[in-house]
Amino acid sequence: MRLSSDTPVTAFLPVMQNPSRAFLLGPLLKGVSRSFYLTLNVLPAGMRNPVGVAYLLARAADTIADTALIPADQRLELLLSLRRCVNGTAANDDSVRRIASEVANQQKQSDEKVLLESLGAALVILSELSEADQTAVREIVTTLTQGMEYDLRTFPDERSGRVSALRAWDDLDRYTYLVAGCVGEFWTKMTYAHVPRALKGDRVTLMRNGVRFGKALQMVNVLRDCGKDLRIGRCYLPETMLHQAGLGAEDLLAPEASQRARPLMFDLVRRTLAHFRAAIDYTFAIPAGSLRLRLACLWPILIGLETLLLLVDNDDWLDPRKASKLKRGDVYRILARSTLSAPSNRLLRAWFDGLIAQIETRLAR
Repeated sequence: MRLSSDTPVTAFLPVMQNPSRAFLLGPLLKGVSRSFYLTLNVLPAGMRNPVGVAYLLARAADTIADTALIPADQRLELLLSLRRCVNGTAANDDSVRRIASEVANQQKQSDEKVLLESLGAALVILSELSEADQTAVREIVTTLTQGMEYDLRTFPDERSGRVSALRAWDDLDRYTYLVAGCVGEFWTKMTYAHVPRALKGDRVTLMRNGVRFGKALQMVNVLRDCGKDLRIGRCYLPETMLHQAGLGAEDLLAPEASQRARPLMFDLVRRTLAHFRAAIDYTFAIPAGSLRLRLACLWPILIGLETLLLLVDNDDWLDPRKASKLKRGDVYRILARSTLSAPSNRLLRAWFDGLIAQIETRLAR
């Protein structure tokens, strides 16, 4: 059957007992990755399979960790079981069947249900990658699941009614590495492995900037989703910084909290902009001729910066009903403009500088 972009994954449910590589890395990947699929789809061909299967396995782990209908200790056990499967240290069949039976049926999103039921096939694809790619995928999935494990061990059960905060900035910085900075590291390794001439400059610096790239994107998520996370007991804003502002984690649930915590948010936005500057340097290390790889970096940076601009203009940034999210039309505008601008360092620099200047003007008010 020929697929349109709107073909739902549920159309394939009768054949899920033996899903193909094409299905897993095509319709299913698109269904569970949403906007990130745009980035995956534009990658150079050699990078797509390892990055795609890494995303599928990490998304499956994330779904396990976030399924609140299952007790946290059970989720942790299943998460660690999946990690062992990925690293080849557990009997895959039994673990995969258990994940499918205990977690898949709890999913409201059909794509995520299908993903959990297709884990065995995803692990087969992993086993068919080159040895170097297998090692890299296992490393990134291991690190990402350590971040999810950190969440489950650090914060109270979502239904407890309690809120806990990370202790200090170093804890937040470490967390952003575990759940996103490591992705920039993995991405850089995949680029060197599959498009070796696509990165210009010192390898150590590029690796460090790749880590900061991932941290920048995760900091946007932390700030944008803060109101929603608070209501499931998770406060990623560090306790030491909250105390300096005369606040506790529970205070952030109050109606007037957005204004009281605004200076703290601004402080974290400044730190996030520093990471974005490293991400921009990383992108300019990709030659203009490597258009696909450039676009794959440009899109998350531009979407992230425009989200920060919405955030600093949002007087109710801690109200989950008023989250700072770009509209679909804005995303399409970014995609179209960046496709035309990508070959020009001058146009890109002006665009980046303009967005950062707008954000900094708001921060200075």
